[in-house]
Amino acid sequence: MQKLAQGQPSPKKMTRRRALRLFGGLALGAAGLGVYAWRIEPAWIEVVERPLAITNLPESLQSARLLQLSDLHAGSRVPQAYLERAVELANSLAPDLTVITGDFMHYQAEQDLAAALAVVRLLRPGRLGIWAVLGNHDYGPGWSNTLLADTLTAGIESQDIRVLRNDMALVSGLQIVGIDDYWSPRFAPERIVPRVAWDAPALTLCHNPDAADTERMAACRGWILAGHTHGGQVRLPGMQPPIIPTQNPRYTMGEVALGNGRWMYINRGLGYGVRLRLGVRPELTLFHLQRA
Repeated sequence: MQKLAQGQPSPKKMTRRRALRLFGGLALGAAGLGVYAWRIEPAWIEVVERPLAITNLPESLQSARLLQLSDLHAGSRVPQAYLERAVELANSLAPDLTVITGDFMHYQAEQDLAAALAVVRLLRPGRLGIWAVLGNHDYGPGWSNTLLADTLTAGIESQDIRVLRNDMALVSGLQIVGIDDYWSPRFAPERIVPRVAWDAPALTLCHNPDAADTERMAACRGWILAGHTHGGQVRLPGMQPPIIPTQNPRYTMGEVALGNGRWMYINRGLGYGVRLRLGVRPELTLFHLQRA
């Protein structure tokens, strides 16, 4: 057996005490990470500011501020005080135009509908108003309760928020196209897509990013703003989220180039179905409009 050179320190043996100390440190670190992912990051909102270049954007909209909110999931799962704070932060950004890309609530009982309406009532519209589309959770369990979605829509619109359901609005020369939820019985882009002048300024709102891959939305040009994924809610450094609720694995978060004159931005959302976020903070997106 080779002897240690004179003066060379002998390797430390893994004693029972050292092993317990090591495993105790690992357990403490894991517990701390769990607390962070459960209690801290789900309420730590990030304001993402970025340009949004739109073809032939009218001069009156140059440098206008467009705020995107998504996936509030108001109800018993997401603390109301947190959502109220999120809206307070949104109002402080002083947007000219606000869009909401679905999942106002996580419906399980009547009070969840009331909670969603109480949150949006706090939003202060800018000079160009607030525009929205519905998400799958706005149709209740199974994404099929059209009466519930209609009731939510009526409550939202009573607060001067226009919900676009396979429809379009012209806002200072910008066509805002709203597509109803991809998983719902009301997904019908064919009702509005052929009527849009896609060579003119246009912006499309659609909750589920997978809708962009359908033939019925193939004619859309320019930017599509979406939500739905929550960014996967868990993302380790250098890795993709292990679970996302989309068929297309590219659709996780942030900017995605779709090709053929199409781009998409996927907002990470404010709420959640399960209170857990790690490496995927909740998001408010503030776009600065500019001419492409």
